[in-house]
Amino acid sequence: MAKSANLLIRLEPEEKQAFHQAAEIAGIPLSSWMRERLRRAAIRELESAGKPIAFIPPVPLGGPNE
Repeated sequence: MAKSANLLIRLEPEEKQAFHQAAEIAGIPLSSWMRERLRRAAIRELESAGKPIAFIPPVPLGGPNE
């Protein structure tokens, strides 16, 4: 799916370098690494608050006809 929104954040140079190194270790681009980590954090926060997670589609709980 094509991404259509941007997020601008301010970082200390040391933070950016550490994030870049972590992304290299994971073998993925920095933007993918950051998005994946932010998604994980959002899931934890939203689940603990009992809130829906907008970027995860609901799973039907019925049979194949639901």
